Amino acid sequence: MEISAAHRLQLDYESKCTQLHGHNWVITVYCRAEELNEDGMVVDFTLIKRTIKQRLDHQVLNDVLTFNPTAENIARWICDQIPHCYRVDVQESKGNVASFER
Repeated sequence: MEISAAHRLQLDYESKCTQLHGHNWVITVYCRAEELNEDGMVVDFTLIKRTIKQRLDHQVLNDVLTFNPTAENIARWICDQIPHCYRVDVQESKGNVASFER
């Protein structure tokens, strides 16, 4: 899925990324289970979209998340929010992708 959101990073070094800026983030969520639920799913895509889009889309991520909103931290947070999730890829721009995997 794709969301639009802004963030500013808290870094230990000088970087233009400490200034507020935005991205059209592309997020890929991977889920798995040994058995499907009674509806024949691992997890409903609607739940995944609602969990991510309603909280993050068109937001300043620093205002809605309690951690430094790096792509890596966002991937870990999403993985923690989605049942049966084992991997999340967060692309903040072309060629810049962070993955978190359990």
